[in-house]
Amino acid sequence: MFYSIWHGKIQTMRETSYNIRPMIEADIAEISEIDKEAFPGESIFRPFSSFKSDINNSSVHYSVAYSNEPEILRTEEIKSRKISWFKRLWQHRKSESSELKSTDLVTEGHIIGFVGLWIMLDEAHITALATRNNYRRQGIGEALLISAIETSISLGSQMITLEVRISNAIAQALYLKYGFIIVGKRIRYYSDNNEDALLMSIESTNSVNFKSQFRKLKEADSHF
Repeated sequence: MFYSIWHGKIQTMRETSYNIRPMIEADIAEISEIDKEAFPGESIFRPFSSFKSDINNSSVHYSVAYSNEPEILRTEEIKSRKISWFKRLWQHRKSESSELKSTDLVTEGHIIGFVGLWIMLDEAHITALATRNNYRRQGIGEALLISAIETSISLGSQMITLEVRISNAIAQALYLKYGFIIVGKRIRYYSDNNEDALLMSIESTNSVNFKSQFRKLKEADSHF
């Protein structure tokens, strides 16, 4: 199975490098955090246990963006982490306090974004794409989208689809840039506020125009 790993630079409090790779089970707790942060109204349909079962589902593929260097967690991230988070991941670990210790404030391989794919015959559906709030508008989402497109193609998908909130103009612009077109609308698709979703798709990943444009966009991206 083919996966690409990329190197790039993002700007947070200091310049930090990151990679993109397939999800492993140890990533699930942080992915679940990002999911709840980015999609508070939708994440109830993707509980912690569902990510774990997806690892064993050959039709589901997740990739993550993670920092290469130890990352000092932001104050809001520390507050959002619960001790149960660690108990689920490392059942053998015993906590002597209900508060996080200072040694818990530094993690290696800090997950900063993820993308999910569902493969159905020759069609791929992007189920979710998100980055942590503190890392938005740094190009990570675009790198994850490139990862999803390349993974879809490598797995034989000829069409790629996704839904996006009708109010999310920034995401729509990114998808349009990479060859997605609006093909329909799902009325009251999002349960948290009954907002409509636009259905977007790349109709043919085999077309000469798509291949040429995708190659140019990838080559122009500073991460590659």
